[in-house]
Amino acid sequence: MNKKILAGALALALPFGAYAADTNTNDGNWHGSGEAGLALASGNAKSQNLNAKLTLKKEDEQWKYDFFLEALRNKANVTSTTIGYVNGQPVPQTTSKYDLTANRYDAGASAGYKFDERSYIVGALRYEHDGFSPYQYQYTASVGYGYQVLKTAADELSFEVGPGYKVQQPKGAYDYTINPPQYHKDDSDKYIVGRGLVNYKHNFNDTTSLVETFLVEGGSDNTYIQNDIGLQVKMSDKLALKAGYQIRHNTEIPAFSGYTKKTDQLLTTNLVYGF
Repeated sequence: MNKKILAGALALALPFGAYAADTNTNDGNWHGSGEAGLALASGNAKSQNLNAKLTLKKEDEQWKYDFFLEALRNKANVTSTTIGYVNGQPVPQTTSKYDLTANRYDAGASAGYKFDERSYIVGALRYEHDGFSPYQYQYTASVGYGYQVLKTAADELSFEVGPGYKVQQPKGAYDYTINPPQYHKDDSDKYIVGRGLVNYKHNFNDTTSLVETFLVEGGSDNTYIQNDIGLQVKMSDKLALKAGYQIRHNTEIPAFSGYTKKTDQLLTTNLVYGF
């Protein structure tokens, strides 16, 4: 057996300056959480993976605010095959190098004006930049109606729905059907979408909770769907462990993007830190 050396994976919390989450958030103060995970491997196989997330919330008798920031970055040994040309003839060329395999940043914010304890009107913004997606970037601005269906000690359930405007940049690629290959770049797509958001949280007990967020931005050019589900277990008032599973799906893929998969999946195990 070949000698293998593998550095163990570890989870790290980053002090984002966030405030600790609390069950009673309707007090006019900012609440939030920061979480991060880091995995390192070296030896015959080498990789580095970092994912981080920051969330902030504020709610009083009239307004409610939400903000999030996410980052995912991974480097690993990858083998790729490209088509080169020798004397005008296509020749496969295989290379192996330590390179990026994931590089994504997301940010979003919303502000809601409350009509009463349950219903509100909301404006929301979301931006996504992904170096390994059919779309280089997407951003959406929307307005809508929100309603708090449940808010008890055990369960919280709310939804938002309304129209929005979306801009997305399809990712170009080299067209190898012509000689020499040329880079193809599509124009950005701009269209009206319908936005829907569902937030659910269930507290099994004082230490264990399940959180799920479902987002859909549906339009004529593309429908974007994202679902995040996570199980969190508190270790102390400030520290918790969280296992998360995320699915992202685009119904349409640009012809020259070079990508064939419409769905991306991400499984994380993070340490959550709040104060």
